Amino acid sequence: MSESKLHLISQESRAEIDQWVAKYPADKKQSAVMSALRVMQDANGGWLTTDAMDAIAEYLDMDAISVYEVATFYSMYELKPVGTHKINICTNISCMLCGSDEVVAHLKDRLGVGLGQTTADGKITLKEVECLGACGGAPMFQVGRVYHENLTPEKIDTILESLE
Repeated sequence: MSESKLHLISQESRAEIDQWVAKYPADKKQSAVMSALRVMQDANGGWLTTDAMDAIAEYLDMDAISVYEVATFYSMYELKPVGTHKINICTNISCMLCGSDEVVAHLKDRLGVGLGQTTADGKITLKEVECLGACGGAPMFQVGRVYHENLTPEKIDTILESLE
């Protein structure tokens, strides 16, 4: 039997996870897996270790592979360290038609990194994502939990300066 990883879940994180678990029938607590992954990711500087996912599996009485499947399927979960600020750039059809290629090019030029990379100072990670559901404000990106829509190079520069 493998060693318990439950000690990796802080009391604060357990309390938050338990709030999500309480929303489901007692025999369906694994339904809180997405929220548990978010809680653990937030508590770990924006990314999930295998040990953290194992702890979630143990806490929710799930097979570890089931937790890994969720964490690798959804783009909001990170399996390697990310910058202090993660910029999720939508490149799906509406954003593409409204200029997401120019947004990506401007960010790459301004920051000196490509998609999936982090700046040398560890401040910003660029990530390409599918639709973020803000098609009416395309092109757009998300920084943390904040959406920035109708992007122009000038707006992007202002946003980047506010992050530094």
